[in-house]
Amino acid sequence: MSELHSITTIERLEAIYGHPAPDGPAMVKELDHISEHYRRFIEVSPFMVMATAGPEGLDCSPRGDPPGFVRVVDAKTVMIPDRRGNNRVDSLRNIVRDGRVALLFLIPGIGGTLRINGRAKLSTDPDLCASFEMEGKLPRSIIVVTAERVYTQCPKALVRSDLWNPERHVPKSALPSGGEIMQAITKGKIDGKQYDAAYPARLKESIY
Repeated sequence: MSELHSITTIERLEAIYGHPAPDGPAMVKELDHISEHYRRFIEVSPFMVMATAGPEGLDCSPRGDPPGFVRVVDAKTVMIPDRRGNNRVDSLRNIVRDGRVALLFLIPGIGGTLRINGRAKLSTDPDLCASFEMEGKLPRSIIVVTAERVYTQCPKALVRSDLWNPERHVPKSALPSGGEIMQAITKGKIDGKQYDAAYPARLKESIY
């Protein structure tokens, strides 16, 4: 890529893309709170992606549970249970040191998405954790997000990708399995077939 064609200034960027009009839809729909319409997106979403930032860089983490798993407390606050995962705690480590977060909510079959940018903190309040119980298991912490910018995203990306079309679903056989990946990375120290065979039971035991 030639440096001659690199975009290195805001002026150059805006010369190419222009700038949304202050009273245009892309700007008008941005609020500093969760409106009743935006609340509905959160209440029916079973999947959300959370981006965080820290000294080592950025992290983007998928979060999912039954619809409404992200609790809207009021017009400025949402709460997210931290369910069991890989225990890397990259997102949580970032939040402790830099509270900035960005959330992207997706809803199966719906092209539009909802975005929340704000600040997060972690809580281990026993009563709060208990209120997020799932299958007898409690989250170890709750991510409490104060919304600063809230807006919907147009469906162009999901329309172009045809994301929700079942005819476009990729079979598992088209990709390497988790066991195959682990066997390759560890140069055979992990038996891929055994890893894959044990995974369903492991998932069932550790889902919550």
